[in-house]
Amino acid sequence: MSRVQLALRVADLEASIAFYSKLFGVEPAKLRPGYANFAVTEPPLKLVLIEGEADQDTRLDHLGVEVASTEQVTAATDRLQGTGLATFEENDTSCCYALQDKVWVTGPGKEPWEVYVVKADADTLGKSADGTPATCCGSDEASDAVQGITPIAVGRGCSCGS
Repeated sequence: MSRVQLALRVADLEASIAFYSKLFGVEPAKLRPGYANFAVTEPPLKLVLIEGEADQDTRLDHLGVEVASTEQVTAATDRLQGTGLATFEENDTSCCYALQDKVWVTGPGKEPWEVYVVKADADTLGKSADGTPATCCGSDEASDAVQGITPIAVGRGCSCGS
């Protein structure tokens, strides 16, 4: 199993859920406060909606590829590093109510991409396996780290797609 992920930050989560339910003909696979995701079969897509500011237009939060195993994340990491791309790895991180392993790269337009596996469901929005706050998906820290800048401790919030 592999599918592309599109994560959008939306001003009106309820209206967006209604719209995308109609557009793709499916209900959300996961609903949490400020968060929804859709597991769309056709076309294969993980659509993630993250509640943003009420007065802002919908914007791209990040992109991703969901894979089936940690081994596939490791293989993607090796492949990406082998091409000369800078990577930022997060393992056993709780992000968007899921325990995940992932690797980040940043495109030339500063668009963040993650390759990730969902290992288990989680009860919290985001924290590392050791209980400390996670930098979490789509965060400025992940983007900065990929570009060679040391991550800082505070994230803009979890925005990934399990």
